[in-house]
Amino acid sequence: MRRPHEATVDEVTVDGRVFRVVRSRASDATRTFLLVHGIGMSHRYLGRLHTAFARTDSVVSIDLPGFGGTPKPGADLDVSAMAAAIAGLLDHLSLQDAVAVGHSMGGQWVVELALQRPDLVSHVVAIGPVADDHHRTAFAQARALALDVFGESPRANWLVLTDYLRCGIRWYLRQLPHMLAYPLEDRVRLLTRPLLVVRGARDPIAGLPWCRRLADAAPDAAIVEVPGSWHVVQDRGHRAVVGAVESFLAARIPPGPRTASR
Repeated sequence: MRRPHEATVDEVTVDGRVFRVVRSRASDATRTFLLVHGIGMSHRYLGRLHTAFARTDSVVSIDLPGFGGTPKPGADLDVSAMAAAIAGLLDHLSLQDAVAVGHSMGGQWVVELALQRPDLVSHVVAIGPVADDHHRTAFAQARALALDVFGESPRANWLVLTDYLRCGIRWYLRQLPHMLAYPLEDRVRLLTRPLLVVRGARDPIAGLPWCRRLADAAPDAAIVEVPGSWHVVQDRGHRAVVGAVESFLAARIPPGPRTASR
């Protein structure tokens, strides 16, 4: 097994929007993973996934405009517009056929990216996807998030809290309505790339019935639960998440004409 390549961190401006790009390049890698954080967050809480994938593959983790302390965009960006912005970044970086991995609202962004630009995405992984139709109000989301705090590790809670502070309440509240309004259960039906849904078995934000409906709705999908994990499943459960993703990729042929499978 190769040692992970040392990560580089750059700020990249595309169409006036600033992204932070954390990149580990493996010269002989055959795959590239794109890691996308959720609402209010940054690449930091995906760090363990980044390091694990970088042992064998190239990995790009990003902070989206307005998140992780990056400058706020001049205009509001709904899910469709943010996905288009990500596509512009990938074009700028000359990346194609990435395994697009998104956590929480990041699952919405990577699904929409795969719909808009399937040439940029080989597979989609939605971890703890939102918004569960049992939590499709701001109050319900806040209540589920508060419950989740009691199950997460101190490290995960610290990352969430400090990233929320770096994001700021105004930008968070501008993005929240887009998260609640995005019809993920309808959009996954249109995917032409395989979808893996991952959730922590104790996740109060992305419930099991909801995740099952997403997997059932997509043309080619699978679902995996990580026992004992909560919403930020990729923190303490990163090894299980990596194993699930690797198994999923091994079971799927490269993109092309396919039939539905479970």
